[in-house]
This record gives sequence, structure tokens and C-alpha cells, in this order.
Amino acid sequence: MSDDPKGYSLRRIAGEPPIRLLTQAALRFLPCSIRRKAAWDTVRRPEYLVGLLEGADQAVRQSLHSISALEFGVAGGNGLVALQEYAASIERETGVSISVYGFDTGQGLPNHCGDYRDHPNCWKLGDYQMDEAALRRRLHSRTELVLGDISHTVPEFVSKMQKAPLGFVAVDVDYYSSAQVALTVLSMAEKKMLYRVPMVFDDVDSPNNHRFAGELRAIEEFNLQNNDVKIDRWRGVYKNRAFHEAEWLRRMYMAHDLAAISKTVPPRENSAELPLR
Repeated sequence: MSDDPKGYSLRRIAGEPPIRLLTQAALRFLPCSIRRKAAWDTVRRPEYLVGLLEGADQAVRQSLHSISALEFGVAGGNGLVALQEYAASIERETGVSISVYGFDTGQGLPNHCGDYRDHPNCWKLGDYQMDEAALRRRLHSRTELVLGDISHTVPEFVSKMQKAPLGFVAVDVDYYSSAQVALTVLSMAEKKMLYRVPMVFDDVDSPNNHRFAGELRAIEEFNLQNNDVKIDRWRGVYKNRAFHEAEWLRRMYMAHDLAAISKTVPPRENSAELPLR
């Protein structure tokens, strides 16, 4: 039970249908903190906002002052523009500096791998073209567009471009083969990442998706091939949310740097004992 019964009751009432819909509608137009916007799904891409905010909070817990946020599969650029917008708000609220990177071929989807693993029944060469000039006009100085084959751009990013640890990664590359390469950003020897990196996988919950193809297969293979980092569903992400049944919550994952976590020492002030009441 909350120490503030009145506040708890108000929040509970606000979270009841249909009142929660009215509350959400009001919060879209009222000035409020970025945390409240994240809690009430009042933005176009709540999965980006919630994931990036958690990444910034994890950085604070690790006493870090900056993180990198990546989107694989930029296409027209609406997701990347939203990500840089949320980054600015979260930076103001948490004090964590956020650099944003968008990875794409710049020419739409590449050729698929040649079999069912890339869902050739769903996508084809050239889908999701980018208007590069139009997109660049919408990008701010914090955001960098990284164009080219990700099998080349990801290693170059990790070894030469990346300055802050990964704090959020969005994967929307459709293909198994592309997702497999994108995930190497978490497994390269020179990688830099938080203990826990929030992730969103766009193509994991439609009727066409199954664990033998697409991004789900790439996740499963990554976990089989890597001992230091594991990707799992984001456990409990739906808790204490007004819209706990939202579809985007099923696309949320977390990459855990098990090797780094194993080397940590709990803060001296932490106690495993529960006080008597």
C-alpha cells in the first residue's frame, strides 16, 4: 500500500477504463514531464520513449553521463525523428547526454537470403526507400545517419564512431539476415554497452512471425552463440502502466551484459534484509 492513500486512490481511479482514455487524451495536450508521457503512452512511438528513458535511468544507476541510441532500419525516417525528439526531452530531465544513430542502406531493403528465414512472402528488394535529402533536413546535430551495408557500417561504428555505451537499440530491419548482422553490435569484442540495454524488435508479433525466421530467429541464434550477452523479453515492462495490454509491450526486450554484471560489487549501503514492521 502507498504511504499516500489519497494519491494512490487518485491514480487508481485515473487508471480505470474509460477514465484512463480521458486522462490520456488530456495528457497529450497538457504540459507534463516526459516520465508521465511515457507512463501514459501519449506519444507516437511509446516503445521508443519508454526504452530510451529506461536506458538513461540505467546510465544514472551506473554513474554514466552519456549513452548511444541506435535505430536499425530507418526507411522514411519517422522513427529516427521521434527518437531524437525523445532524446532531447530525456536529456533535459535526466542529465544524461544522448547521441542518436540511424542505420540503413539508404536504398530500401537488400536482397533476401534466398529462403523462408527472411520472409520473402512479406518483403522484396527495394521496399522502404529513403528520401535521404528530405530526411537530413529533419535531423538535429545529435543525430547521425549511417548509410550502407550494415555488415560494414556496424563494425566501423563500434571501432571508430561510438563514444558512449549503448543505451537503447531499435531493430526494424524485417529480415532475419539483416537482424543477425545488426545484433553483432552487442557481441563484438570492442562493444560498449550498459549492463542492461532496452531493445525493441518491430517484427516479432504479427501472424507471419515465428521463431524459425525473421528477427525472432536472429535473437535465438544470438543467444545460442554468445555467452557474455543475452537478449530476453523485458520482464515486467507492462507493470504499473495505465495501458498494460498495449501491443507494443510485446515487442520490448532487454540485452543483459552478463560478463560485466558478474564483475560488479553491490553498493555497501544495499541490504538484503527486510526491516521488521
